Amino acid sequence: MQKVKVAIIGPGNIGSDLMYKVMRSDTLQMAYMVGIVESEGIRRAKDLGFPVTINGIQDILGEEDIKIVFDATGAKAHLTHAPLLKEAGKIAIDMTPAAVGPYVVPCVNLGKLSNEMNFNMVTCGGQATVPIAYAINEAADSSYTEIVSCISSKSAGPGTRANIDEFTETTSKALEVVGGADKGKAIIILNPAEPPIFMTNTIYSIVKHPDEKKITESVNRIVKEIQKYVPGYRLRTPPILDGDKVTVIVEVEGAGDFLPKYSGNLDIINAAAVEVAEKIARERFGEGLA
Repeated sequence: MQKVKVAIIGPGNIGSDLMYKVMRSDTLQMAYMVGIVESEGIRRAKDLGFPVTINGIQDILGEEDIKIVFDATGAKAHLTHAPLLKEAGKIAIDMTPAAVGPYVVPCVNLGKLSNEMNFNMVTCGGQATVPIAYAINEAADSSYTEIVSCISSKSAGPGTRANIDEFTETTSKALEVVGGADKGKAIIILNPAEPPIFMTNTIYSIVKHPDEKKITESVNRIVKEIQKYVPGYRLRTPPILDGDKVTVIVEVEGAGDFLPKYSGNLDIINAAAVEVAEKIARERFGEGLA
């Protein structure tokens, strides 16, 4: 069975975990790891037998067999990479908060975005909370949604720490654009607790048509959809209705492919990105694919 070749830019924690997820895919084939220095991630990919480069993006732009590129660098870097990938005819899966392309949350809006060339994966907090915000809005029409993402400090690498402002801005906007809330707000907390905690996300919504049964049914449906590609995603506190205020708490346990299981924040955005890439691969290059 023919697989679609992909490259990963950025051999850090996110890029390395993506590599292991791609290795498990029935649809995608790991073809290149791209970095700018001889790093541990580059050596890891090389030891696994994959082509690597430390010359940056230029070395893969001319590789016609590579159809999809995951960019796991940073928001500023992706602003440079995005036009180059587009000109080269490659589909970009943007793991940064740059938001060059439309926000995509697989279980909510992927089916509406299949003709795009650049897919923004929002943020880890966005992947964990936007589906719940969407479910609440579908059932009760949200005028305001606020989320608090609490992650283990150990799971927040330099990329995450450097992009905290972009995280809050991008996640807040995605709660509105994809989640449907009239107004959104996002907060991230890095928790230094030992042992490290699982990613925990609290979603607060003010709704116009409070109906606990409809909200609970809608949230339960979307949780099942997320669990198809993130098995460690679960409700910690089902919807609680207090007047027009809804509270939901979800927890994310990572798959442990490369990163520790407490790194659910990185796991969920990577799992969502692979879900997007696999769907694109089937739809656009699907001949011979399962």
